[in-house]
Amino acid sequence: MLDHKDSSMLYGTTILSVRKNGKVAIAGDGQVSLGSTVLKSNAKKIRKLGDGSIIGGFAGATADAFTLFERLEAKLEQYPNQLMRACVELAKDWRTDKYLRRLEAMMIVIDKNVSLVLTGNGDVLEPEDGITGIGSGGNFALAAARALFSIDDMSAEEIVKKSMKIAADLCVYTNNNIVIETL
Repeated sequence: MLDHKDSSMLYGTTILSVRKNGKVAIAGDGQVSLGSTVLKSNAKKIRKLGDGSIIGGFAGATADAFTLFERLEAKLEQYPNQLMRACVELAKDWRTDKYLRRLEAMMIVIDKNVSLVLTGNGDVLEPEDGITGIGSGGNFALAAARALFSIDDMSAEEIVKKSMKIAADLCVYTNNNIVIETL
């Protein structure tokens, strides 16, 4: 568990992904905090990978996340069109490599078929309901998305947008500067 009282550490973000009716949306807020200070309000924590058919979002240390994105892109080149396999191989490296083991980040990666959460513990998790959230406001956004999911006329993108707004209203480490990408 993160101790947000440590003013020397960077905290906060919310990443949410929702899969509904053949579409998938992923969103991230823009806030970067150092202790109780907002350092940046418009960070982009969502990134297209490879040829743009995969999108990832990260929570945690920015430099660590970019390192992981680079490693994931290398795995995707090694295992083209196999997101699950590339993520499993990255998770193996992340867990066993001395350098990578120290990285503090989590990722959600999506393509048209699968949504995955990757952690430094070597986990590659696929949500059973197609909804997943990470970061300091991740559980707020996740709960909101699950509640909104049953509304038939709401798209994945609309659910993500509304849920991120709710998370930003509840989590001081999440803001309303939201970037949304869809597939």
